[in-house]
Amino acid sequence: MSSSYTAEDIEVLQGIAHVRRRPAMYIGSTGTDGLHHLLWEIVDNSVDEAMNGHASFIKVTLSATGDTVTVEDNGRGIPVDVNPKHGNRSALELVLTEIGAGGKFSGNNYKASGGLHGVGSSVVNALSVFLEARVKRDGHEWMQTYKRGRPKKPIANVGPARGTGTTITFTPDPEMFEETTFDPDRIQKALEVKTFLNSGLRIVFRDKVNGATHDMKHDEGLPDYLGVLQTRFEARPILDSPYELDVEEDGVRFSLALNWTDSTATRVMSYANGIHTQDGGTHEQGLRDAILKGLRSFIDTHNLQPRGVTITADDIREGIVAVISVLLPDPQFQSQTKNRLNNPEIKGLIDSQVRPAFEQWLLNNRSQGEAIVLRAVQAARARAASRQAANAVRRKSATSDKLNLPGKLADCSSSDPDECELFIVEGDSAGGSAKQGRNRKFQAILPLRGKVLNAEQATMAKLLQNEELSNVVEALGCGMGKDFREDRLRYNRIVLLMDADSDGHHIATLLLTFFFRQLKPLIDKGHVYIAQPPLYRINAGKDTHWALTDADKERILDALPARVKPEITRFKGLGEMPAKTLFETTLDPENRRLQRVTLPEPMTADRTIADLMGKDPAMRYRFIMDEAESIDDIEALDV
Repeated sequence: MSSSYTAEDIEVLQGIAHVRRRPAMYIGSTGTDGLHHLLWEIVDNSVDEAMNGHASFIKVTLSATGDTVTVEDNGRGIPVDVNPKHGNRSALELVLTEIGAGGKFSGNNYKASGGLHGVGSSVVNALSVFLEARVKRDGHEWMQTYKRGRPKKPIANVGPARGTGTTITFTPDPEMFEETTFDPDRIQKALEVKTFLNSGLRIVFRDKVNGATHDMKHDEGLPDYLGVLQTRFEARPILDSPYELDVEEDGVRFSLALNWTDSTATRVMSYANGIHTQDGGTHEQGLRDAILKGLRSFIDTHNLQPRGVTITADDIREGIVAVISVLLPDPQFQSQTKNRLNNPEIKGLIDSQVRPAFEQWLLNNRSQGEAIVLRAVQAARARAASRQAANAVRRKSATSDKLNLPGKLADCSSSDPDECELFIVEGDSAGGSAKQGRNRKFQAILPLRGKVLNAEQATMAKLLQNEELSNVVEALGCGMGKDFREDRLRYNRIVLLMDADSDGHHIATLLLTFFFRQLKPLIDKGHVYIAQPPLYRINAGKDTHWALTDADKERILDALPARVKPEITRFKGLGEMPAKTLFETTLDPENRRLQRVTLPEPMTADRTIADLMGKDPAMRYRFIMDEAESIDDIEALDV
C-alpha cells in the first residue's frame, strides 16, 4: 500500500509553535529536569544583571501550591519602549514571544552572560499556561500577561514606581509537562550555588509550600562553596586550606578553589557565566591538564617519585573536590540546555594561567605539595594492590560477631569500641602474661607467632593468605585497603606490645609497615599506639623505678643518693615478666606509658618505608653507609 508525499505535507513551525511541538529541543525534557530548567532560565537572566554590576538582589517565591514561581530582581528592567523594526511592538513583548530576540548578542549591554541565544524567556513563556511580566524603569511600572506564549493584552503602564527591576511570574503548562510541581529543596540548593558563584549577591527564597524563607549571601564565594561540597560528599580535606586562584586575561575571568580529600572520587563542579556545566567542557579540561602538569613538575623537581610505583593521571586527580567558574563574553554551549562548554580557546587559556601559578604555590608550600604527592602515591599503591587482589581469594572481614574472631584472640567483655583496647603481643609466652594481667572488661590480647610478613614486599595475595596478619584484620573488624570501614572498628586503641629488644623493634616495624600500607586511616585518626614496657626494674630502698632503656637506667642511677645500693633487674622479655608487673607498668591506664603513632611528615614516612622495607637492597645499603659514622651513638643490646 503506497502513500503520497507532496509539498502539502511539509509543515513550517516557527517560534512558539515549534517550542510547543518539540520542547525537549529547548529544555532537555518534559520531566522534572525540564520543569526546573524553566526556572533556571528566568533566574539566570536576573543573575546576568548581577554579574554585570546592575543588580544586587534577587527574590524567588514559590507559591503554596508549588506550581507557580515569581522571580524578582533590582536590575535595570527589560526595555519596554516600542521597536519600530518589529511592528511597533514593545521590547518586552519581543523578548518574551520571539525566539532569537534579546539584548545580549552585541556584547554592548552584557560583558558576560549565561543566556546568549535569545531563547530562554520566550521558551518559558511558550511552555507556561500563565506568565506575567512586570518591569520598573524610567519612573513607571509596566505589566503584560501571556497565555502559552501569546500576549493577552498590549503592555500597560500601571502607574509610577520607584527603582528599577524585572518581576516574572509563571505557571508551567500541564499539557506540556509530566509534573508541574516544583521541588523547594532543589530550588534552594540551586539558588545558594548562585550566591557562591557571585560573591556579594543576595538571594531570598520564599518557600510558601513549607512556610520557610531562605536568605542567602556568601561574601567569600568559591572557598565557602568548596567547604559545603566537602561536607556534602563526606570527603575529609588533605590540605590545611584550599588552593585558590582568581585570574582575568583577554576579557575572560575565572576563579577556582580546590582541595584533595580522602575520597576515592574526583568531583569538579564547573560553571560558565553562572551556568552549571554538569557535563564539563573545555574549562574543566584545562583545569585538569594544568593540575596534572603542575604536580608532575613538582614531583620531578623534588625527586619525589617512589621507586617501583607508577603514578597515573587518575592517581593524581583522585580525591580532588574543586569548583571552577568562568566568565567569558561569548560562551559556546553544546546545546540550549548548556550542559557543556565548547569554547576551544578556554582550555589553553586556563592551562597556561593555572599551571605556572599552581607550580609556584607548590614550591612555596612544600609540605602541602608533599601531602598531595603522598595522596597520589597511596592511590597508585591501592590501585596496584587492587589489581593483584583481583584473582586472590578474599577473606571476609570480621564483624562484631564473636564467632568470626580468630581463635588466639582473648577478647574483652565490653562491646563498646570507644572503651575497648587491643594489645597485639609478640609470642604466646608474652601473650599468656598479658592475658593474665589485663583488665578483662576492656582489654583484649592477640598474640602473634614470630615475625610477620613484610607488607612492603609482599603481594596482596600473599597478605590475604598470611594467617598472622589475617588474624589482626579479623580481630579489628574494619577490613583493609579499599575495603576499610572505620565504623566497623572494634577497638578504639590498638597497641603494639613487643619486647624491648632488636627483635621486638623489628616486629613492631613490620606491623607498622602493614598498618601504614593497608590500614593507614587508623594511624591518621590516632588509633595506633606503641607500648613502652620497662627493660629494667630498679629497687632503691622502698622506692621502685622503671627504666625503658639503658640510657634511662643510667639517668635513674645517677639521680639516686650515693648511700643507696640499688637492686637492678633486667627483663629478658615480656614472657619473663610477672603478669602483675606487666599490668602495673604497661597495661594499667593509670601508670602505663603509650606512644601514639603519628605522621607529621607523611611523604617522608612513605619514602622511608619504601627504602628500608622495600625489595631494593641498594637503598638499605646506602642508608647503612650514610649512617655508619653515627654507629657509636647506637647502644648495644644484650640478647
